[in-house]
Amino acid sequence: MRVNQPAGNYYSTDYLKKLCDLWDFRGSGVTNMHGSTGDIILLGTTTKQLEEVFWTLTHDMGQDLGGSGSNLRTPSDCLGQSRCEYACYDTNALVYFLTNEYQDELH
Repeated sequence: MRVNQPAGNYYSTDYLKKLCDLWDFRGSGVTNMHGSTGDIILLGTTTKQLEEVFWTLTHDMGQDLGGSGSNLRTPSDCLGQSRCEYACYDTNALVYFLTNEYQDELH
C-alpha cells in the first residue's frame, strides 16, 4: 500500500515512530521508503488488515494515501527553498497546491 510523502520529504520522528508501530502491528514491518513512485510503500499484510490501516492513517494520523495505476501519480518534490540556496521557486508550496488542485484525480 502507498502512503503519500510530505512535501520535501520532511518527517518528524514522532510520525515515523507511529507509522512503524502501525506497520509492525497491522503488517509485516517491511517498508520501502520512497520507492520508484516517491511514496512510502508498506509491504505485506492481509486483506483483513487493510481497512484498519487505512482508518488509522487517515483518521488518527491525518495522513493522505498515495495513488497509482491509471490515475494521476502522487506529486513529489525536492527540498526547494526550505534547504537549497539555489532554488528558483517554492517547490513545497507548488506540490501542496497541485495535490489540493488534483486531489480527485489522485484517487
